[in-house]
Amino acid sequence: MPLMPSKYLIIGILFIVWMLFFDTNSWLVHRELDQEIDKIDKNKNYYRKEIQKDQILVTKLKDTSELQKFARETYFLKKENEDIYIIEFDSIEKDG
Repeated sequence: MPLMPSKYLIIGILFIVWMLFFDTNSWLVHRELDQEIDKIDKNKNYYRKEIQKDQILVTKLKDTSELQKFARETYFLKKENEDIYIIEFDSIEKDG
């Protein structure tokens, strides 16, 4: 007489397979959501660091000399009767 698996074992295995892969709250869905949460947490940390950098910059720019320096470096602004020379470095290495 061959051994037949119990109907409870078969139902249990089908239930586990259903819950892991096919249910709306399945393990696969939870895994995808966990990955999305990790990605959002990384973005949150990045933006918090950027906010801190910007707050430091805003604090610096309250000083007029720092504001002038920023404007000159970023927007190439100048005072009257002043010449500005922009030097660009070539990033291509020459064979020599």
